[in-house]
Amino acid sequence: MNQYYAFIKIIEIGSFTKAAEELGYTQSAISQMVRSLEEELSTTLILRSRKGITLTPDGEEFLPYIRKLYNSYRELMEKSKEMQGLQGGIVRIGTFSSVSSSWLPDLIKNFKELYPSVKFELQQGQYTSIAKLIKEGSVDFGFVNPDAVTNLHIIPLKRDEMLAVLPYNHELTNHKKLTLTELSQEPFILLDEGQLSVPLKFFGQNDLHPNIQYTVYDDYTIMSMVEKGLGIAILPESILNKMNYNIVKKKIYPPIVRTIGIAFKDKKTLPIASRYFIDFILKQFNDII
Repeated sequence: MNQYYAFIKIIEIGSFTKAAEELGYTQSAISQMVRSLEEELSTTLILRSRKGITLTPDGEEFLPYIRKLYNSYRELMEKSKEMQGLQGGIVRIGTFSSVSSSWLPDLIKNFKELYPSVKFELQQGQYTSIAKLIKEGSVDFGFVNPDAVTNLHIIPLKRDEMLAVLPYNHELTNHKKLTLTELSQEPFILLDEGQLSVPLKFFGQNDLHPNIQYTVYDDYTIMSMVEKGLGIAILPESILNKMNYNIVKKKIYPPIVRTIGIAFKDKKTLPIASRYFIDFILKQFNDII
């Protein structure tokens, strides 16, 4: 299976050299793995040039099947470990910034106190891309907004209020709460949440259209832009609790609230480490509630 994983890693990183370094192989060994895979499939999968690497049309066709094959093999190995007891394993999670920077570190730390041999792989994304990672098997489960996901099992965890974020000297900072009408009149920096944007959903429900000047993927970049006076934004309270920016957060009326949950294909077929971690998360949140 090494050649399949090497091929996947090369595509993800975009470099034979960097993939070799991450996997602990020489570059020639990685190249040989790809050649062996190409011989097995009787085609060319990757083209190399000075500008980097690109998939051939056949490579594009084969990639999802190679991913699926490797992920099935990984699940087989996890099942083998399960039959020997939870002595190791890897928990692969799809997540986004507000979860990975606020909830996950403590959850992982406390879980590893119980199961120190378990390892974690986190893949950052937004609701839509995380759902795709789950469906194709690249992660075992993920944190999502249930309203943005279909054809997956979802367990709601928590409601997360979203707040307005303003430059420190903005005139609206004198208001105790801000209305969507007030926010719609300011230059707006939109957080890219995938196909569903919670703020845009609420603006639309009130027949309002924000003055979007920037669309940004990362919460921390948005906070930095707001600090520089480039506009205002609406961000989750969970990520704003640990901010180190010279900005002001304000409640919104009526409140904008999103739900965060865990999504997966079938819990029964998940690797044992991921099943244990999901149960651990649910217990932690139930204890808080």
